[in-house]
Amino acid sequence: MADMDVSSLRNCIELYESAIPGLERFAQQLSTLSSQPDADTLDAFIDLYEQLYPLLEQTLWSGDADFHKLLECYQALFREQDALIRQRATDDRYHFILSIPVADRPSHLRACLESIHQICQQFGYGGNASGYYGKIKVIVAEDSREADNIRQHLELVEEYRQKGLQVFHLGQDEQYELLQSIPEQERALLGNILTTQSRERFYLKGQAANRNLSYLKFLQLTENRDNTLYYLVDSDQSFCVNRQTDTGEEVVYALNYFHYIDQVFRTTDTMMLTGKLVGDPPVSPAVMAANFLDDVTAFFTTMAETTGGMSCSFHGAPGAQPGDAAYHDMSKLFGFENKINTYDYRCRLEGEHDHIACLIDFASRLNSFFFGEHLTRRTFFSYGNGIAELVPARTIYPGNYIVNYAGLKYIIPFGNLRLRMSGPTAGRLIQAEIGERFASINLPHLHRRTAQGDLSEDFRPGVELEQESIDLSNEFERQFFGDLMLFSVVELMGQVDVSQPFTQDTLASVIDGKETELLEMYQQKHEAILQKCRQLCELVFDAGYWWQESPQLAKALEQVKAFTRNIEHNFGDQSLAYRQIHSKEHRAQRKQQIVGALLNYRAERDAWDRLF
Repeated sequence: MADMDVSSLRNCIELYESAIPGLERFAQQLSTLSSQPDADTLDAFIDLYEQLYPLLEQTLWSGDADFHKLLECYQALFREQDALIRQRATDDRYHFILSIPVADRPSHLRACLESIHQICQQFGYGGNASGYYGKIKVIVAEDSREADNIRQHLELVEEYRQKGLQVFHLGQDEQYELLQSIPEQERALLGNILTTQSRERFYLKGQAANRNLSYLKFLQLTENRDNTLYYLVDSDQSFCVNRQTDTGEEVVYALNYFHYIDQVFRTTDTMMLTGKLVGDPPVSPAVMAANFLDDVTAFFTTMAETTGGMSCSFHGAPGAQPGDAAYHDMSKLFGFENKINTYDYRCRLEGEHDHIACLIDFASRLNSFFFGEHLTRRTFFSYGNGIAELVPARTIYPGNYIVNYAGLKYIIPFGNLRLRMSGPTAGRLIQAEIGERFASINLPHLHRRTAQGDLSEDFRPGVELEQESIDLSNEFERQFFGDLMLFSVVELMGQVDVSQPFTQDTLASVIDGKETELLEMYQQKHEAILQKCRQLCELVFDAGYWWQESPQLAKALEQVKAFTRNIEHNFGDQSLAYRQIHSKEHRAQRKQQIVGALLNYRAERDAWDRLF
């Protein structure tokens, strides 16, 4: 017992014994274990921490305790328990290899690496006895075009090595050599999964190809296939969550991702595990414009009932939190019913300020919408039924999923098409193949579409920041045909055996039917967006409200005009995306690509499986 430090456990129980129901029994167990040191005491103590965590978590997220004080206690318990686990004769917990595909995003990469570092520091998974965290390795899979961004990524890799993370930079030359190491006959079958780009242009291959190439690095870094998990992370995501407080949104490192994921794979037969996202919606602005216009109009309608010099009234108690897919204009497609028409804007300014200041800040972020931010329908972490609860999954969140060695077979395919909705599409196919061995856990990442600086610093494939406008026609087009592929696959699941090759006649019939349905839905959405945009313009610029008379708001009103012009540019009658969607020739070309990809799916998967 002398070398068994349980001081944090003792302090936590003493501090919260009278405040948290059920904690008194832990005081009795602690007393018993302390008085009976024997060979089983170490394991008994380790188990005691495990029993304690759910009680602390329920209190932590209930809002009934000092959040930060209890969080510090909670984190200290994990560090202490981890030290005890490492005192065992064997520590059979999983090692993790993480991959972060990144393209021209130094600010995002820094936030992602920092969050991994914080989780290692705060929870101590695997310990740091040799100057680095022994059970965690991180691959930065490079896909940048700009040399300066690659340089910054390399500097970040070195910076976080110095902080104790084992970080590896998977550069484009190394990626190319790994690709060439695959026998030519197999490589020819994997071009749609990996890439066929030349060495001279081995950048911007797309997140799917870049992620899949990192699987080859996984194999190289794996020391024990039976004791390694592979964690795929997007650079715009962080290992933390947000909570809504009376004063606004707060980011916290409150989930011990590695601990709970290790438990899932040690105690269940899960092969693939995914977690959702909080923060910015995980969908394209192409499918959020209608409800965002509703909320912006509601903001100005409320603002019209005030005056500019009044103390800001957009700091009320948090209202109803957006539910699943509340940010999606077509949430019914996914089986969700959004019962609330509009969500209130909560001002993010601190200290005393008036409505003029609030409106200035609101307007300054409006055009961030086209990069994927949603000012009114952000999602927040919810403890729900607990952290470790598993539910069957049907969607892969590409920036938040984990597989064991056997699960490396279940990739996200069709990367060559560059379509959106690849995660939900692959998820349906994988669900049909492995059932409940594909699961979801309540360990979301915080999703940040934009960095904290100017929008010009943010790279987002399919979104172009032009001289006077933001163009998302490329992403919009990829969204429509991604939806077409997804919902065609959903229908196919009820008709065919996914372990067998699809037939062309079946594919063509299903895809043609879904095409008709989606064209009608997109047309309805198109008309609604234009009507809502006209209503917003009339309210802001034609109704003569007080903001029109304020010289301080000239720039803010220009930003609102820029926003409505961008809506018109991307969703108006002449938008390139709508012209492509309504072009029979373009649709025929895309449908041919989708049919070809699904026809080849089984053969490509078989070739990929042979690598493992």
